[in-house]
Amino acid sequence: MAADSEVSPPEILTIFLPTRFISKVEEVLNDWKLIGVSSGKPLEKGVYTTGIWEEKSDEISFADFRFSITHHYLVQEASGKDGKEELVEDVLPLSMQDLLCMNNDFPPRAHCLVRWYGLQEFVVIAPAANNDAVLSESKCNLLLSSVSIALGNTGCQVPLFVQIHHKWRRMYVGECQGPGVRTDFEMVHLRKVPNQYTHLSGLLDIFKSKIGCPLTPLPPVSIAIRLTYVLQDWQQYFWPQQPPDIDALIGGEVGGLEFGKLPFGACEDPVSELHLAATWPHLTEGIIVDNDVYSDLDPIQAPQWSVRVRKADNLQCLLGDFLTEFFKLCRRKESTDEILGRSTFEEDGKEVADITHALSKLTEPAPVPIHKLSVTNMVHSAKKKIRKHRGVDDSPLNNEVLNTLMLFLFPDDADKLTDGSEARLSTSRNNPPPESEEYNLYSQFKSAPSDSLTYKLALCLCMINFYHGGVKGVAHLWQEFVVEMRRRWEKNYLIPELANGSPDLRCCLLHQKLQMLNCCIERKKARDEGKKPYTSDRSPSGSSGDTGKAVDRSGGDYQKETEKERGEVGKSWESWSDSEEEFFECLSDTEELKGNGQENGKKGGTKEGNKESANLKPEGRLHPHGKLTLLHPGEPLYIPVTQEPAPMTEDLLEEQSEVLAKLGTSAEGAHLRARMQSACLLSDMESFKAANPGCCLEDFVRWYSPRDYIEEEVVDEEGNRVLKGELSARMKIPSNMWVEAWETAKPVPARRQRRLFDDTREAEKVLHYLAVQKPADLARHLLPCVIHAAVLKVKEEETLEDIASVKKIIKQIISHSSKVLRFPNPEDKKLEEIIAQIMSAEAIIARARSLKAKFGIEKCDQEEEKEDLERFVNCLLEQPEVSVIGAGRGPAGSIIHKLFLNAQRMTESSDEVATMTSLDEELKRSGSSDERRLNLGAVTDFPPPAGRELILRITVPRPAPYSKPLPQRMYSVITKEDFRLAGAFSADTTFF
Repeated sequence: MAADSEVSPPEILTIFLPTRFISKVEEVLNDWKLIGVSSGKPLEKGVYTTGIWEEKSDEISFADFRFSITHHYLVQEASGKDGKEELVEDVLPLSMQDLLCMNNDFPPRAHCLVRWYGLQEFVVIAPAANNDAVLSESKCNLLLSSVSIALGNTGCQVPLFVQIHHKWRRMYVGECQGPGVRTDFEMVHLRKVPNQYTHLSGLLDIFKSKIGCPLTPLPPVSIAIRLTYVLQDWQQYFWPQQPPDIDALIGGEVGGLEFGKLPFGACEDPVSELHLAATWPHLTEGIIVDNDVYSDLDPIQAPQWSVRVRKADNLQCLLGDFLTEFFKLCRRKESTDEILGRSTFEEDGKEVADITHALSKLTEPAPVPIHKLSVTNMVHSAKKKIRKHRGVDDSPLNNEVLNTLMLFLFPDDADKLTDGSEARLSTSRNNPPPESEEYNLYSQFKSAPSDSLTYKLALCLCMINFYHGGVKGVAHLWQEFVVEMRRRWEKNYLIPELANGSPDLRCCLLHQKLQMLNCCIERKKARDEGKKPYTSDRSPSGSSGDTGKAVDRSGGDYQKETEKERGEVGKSWESWSDSEEEFFECLSDTEELKGNGQENGKKGGTKEGNKESANLKPEGRLHPHGKLTLLHPGEPLYIPVTQEPAPMTEDLLEEQSEVLAKLGTSAEGAHLRARMQSACLLSDMESFKAANPGCCLEDFVRWYSPRDYIEEEVVDEEGNRVLKGELSARMKIPSNMWVEAWETAKPVPARRQRRLFDDTREAEKVLHYLAVQKPADLARHLLPCVIHAAVLKVKEEETLEDIASVKKIIKQIISHSSKVLRFPNPEDKKLEEIIAQIMSAEAIIARARSLKAKFGIEKCDQEEEKEDLERFVNCLLEQPEVSVIGAGRGPAGSIIHKLFLNAQRMTESSDEVATMTSLDEELKRSGSSDERRLNLGAVTDFPPPAGRELILRITVPRPAPYSKPLPQRMYSVITKEDFRLAGAFSADTTFF
């Protein structure tokens, strides 16, 4: 290459240029339609920040070196003016016009080339791989020459840059060509700032020498200056967040942080720095002085101020920490026994069964009385062994904390309530009303209502995990919770704060299990009291209804029977064995007569033709069914008292579906499936027969599935129109399940039938399910509740601040969570994304409160000024940079000035801090910058600027006096460890 350097003519250099690379660049420029005259409209102020920037990329190769070529451009509406072809020769390329535009100097958020050169459109060629770089000068020149040829061949007027050196240096060289003009983009980057170039006068010397304009004198240079000051010292402004009293919590005192309420806020100041930019947008050379001895650049006198805040890195927030630590529980592998220690249950070298073995003890035949194997006794003995081996003080939760938790979860215990139904009335006063959107979030998140026991349990476990021993505390509380569930089952105490009825499938599985246990307690309690709660009316209302109500009940041809079949799922599959011992609760004859009512004896007569039913006495009647009568006896049709469908949880539904699917399509499988599905139907048929002696299948169908009984008007022998009814086609199919069930059904009232829902068996299954849950399983079940509570907390805190961006984030969290949490086992990555969104919203709210405290909004007396400051703080949260109205003389500017002033005083000497005058006195004393400069010799209200940015512009002819006047521009940025010059120098290629 040494020989090549002696050959200077461009045409000789062209021989060595890679023609394939040049042609590929030309091809891409043509594809992107960047050839010919570039058009655009004058740029509005601030459009570089508020406008939409887009880019498109392609890949090209230089020999075996891969480059990416990217087109960056500002999206603008079409101007609609296309008839300027005749003026093409006189119009400068758009990029040259951008060099002189002052509307968008120092954009707060833009590509570096936009900030340095003010361009609205450009193309960049850079190495495709991050670790690749164009380092040698010969390669840089070769690339730049190739670009120049490509621009000349295509007539492209968009600037084209080549990135050189390592990418972190952001070094670019480029070129822009127009009709008879060319602009060269050059750059200097140094780590150390030369002393002679730290001020305006030195930079003007560089600019003028680089232009090399032969005119004398030169026209004045247009100058734009921005000085950036950084405020880092907030010591005089305490952080307003009140942290929870951890010592009090650990000691068992609830203190300011109550159980059931999540904490909120940042543990440290969420605003680490405040950056003030003082800008002089339009200055002319000679008006101001800025050299190494003296400077007129006083930030107080700057016509424009703008502020941005820097967020604290890795901000620690209370709510985010709670969620993160609770989510970590989901990944633990230990069981409750392993966490609390199995050795605590050992006595004399033998292992005594714990709670999880108590269930098998209950069902095993035993020669000893059952009370000796009761779970309560076993739990008490286990507790004694725990205390004996590790001592009361070694328990993860001390008695005071544990008692507080149990009273919070079970408030009915505090009042010594014996009727658990009264405990249902106790709900949290701070919860949203059940009709509100916040309350109904549980159905979207598949969590639990915010006034439920499950929801409170999730919050308690979350707090225990964070403050009281982590996973050990969680395991201890859960163990006590399971013991309490067992006690309530044995004592017939209803579980408080759970909705009545069957398990709500919209809630999490753990909530469904607790509801199932409550159903079992209700039925056992009522049975023990001699009532019949497990028998009730299946009709929509307890009052007498007509045929129309029966049609409403059916809903469709199969809706009624589908409900009956679904009700059977709660039954254990072992109970279908013919050898199973069937049992029911028998009542005395006196109770039977009371239960049947007085009218039963009066309406028991039948027609003479029905001998079989003549001797039967009606039983289990609820009330007449409107005007319907039995077809053959002609007596009123009575709605029977029927058994309630078995309550279901989603895992039992899934289990039933799998069992039914595994039966296959064989005849035996189909018969068994039909038998399993018809158990509820058979029970209702028996109840119907007992309530309506002498009835037939048609009577039952008219009540149970009215659409399967078809009535038509026909003309009889006498010519009268009468209604004639018959069963539907599906009821007449041979070996119909309904017909077979009707033939086998006996007139047995519901109270003497085998129970469809075995509450004892189902309760033991639920208690066993609860006992074997690991802390990780528990966390997985309750995580939707914790996320639900966190969202409600964020919404509650946001309403106090009214921040638009947080409202948007909350909507995104709800939408995202609704999609993720509805599945049984959501992916950890998606859960982490939800938690990150919640933490982001919390950080924004904390940042807003920090800024409001620093700007003294709450202490502001004037309402108008207070609103202006609130608007200013909200803009700081939403926008990358905010202009200060009135600069240093406005209300926000005065406060910012005070912040810097006090920080400077603190850094100068501690004595001055102790004797610091009030804000008013400081502002009065700082009113005259000349006085300050004379008294102190320097501007001490502000620290030295952390960054200095200057833009120098001029329009002069180059390279000869008779050349066309063209725009010249140089951008300079000076920081403590960085110095950069980015110059755009235009020249006339026709008259040179």
